[in-house]
Amino acid sequence: MKTSVIIVFALVVAVCAAADEPIAIVSQTQEGPNPDGSFKYSFETANGIKGEVVGSVKGEGESAALQVEGSSSYKSDDGQDIVLTYTANEEGFKPEGAHLPTPPPIPELIRKALEWIAANPSKEDQ
Repeated sequence: MKTSVIIVFALVVAVCAAADEPIAIVSQTQEGPNPDGSFKYSFETANGIKGEVVGSVKGEGESAALQVEGSSSYKSDDGQDIVLTYTANEEGFKPEGAHLPTPPPIPELIRKALEWIAANPSKEDQ
């Protein structure tokens, strides 16, 4: 259920940051939690914030794990469309979105050095 806490926290932060006055919910659906552990919900607010989440349990017994997929979207203060999609499962939380920071590319000389090291392992590594 840690994933549920993360999802609820993210939604609360998004709504609180968006405005000081209450914002109407224009649509909302909810299914579950079902006996098999699955659930599904979605919402949309009057100011264009949208979110949806689908969860299910994968595996059985000791190997059972919650699998959650979701998305949220809103307009940033500068009018840019922000879309976040994510999965959360036994491997952790994996968000994706064009607005998220990414690491810089590996400099060319370092990339070539790493390729050379991989192609020419030292005698100690063998």
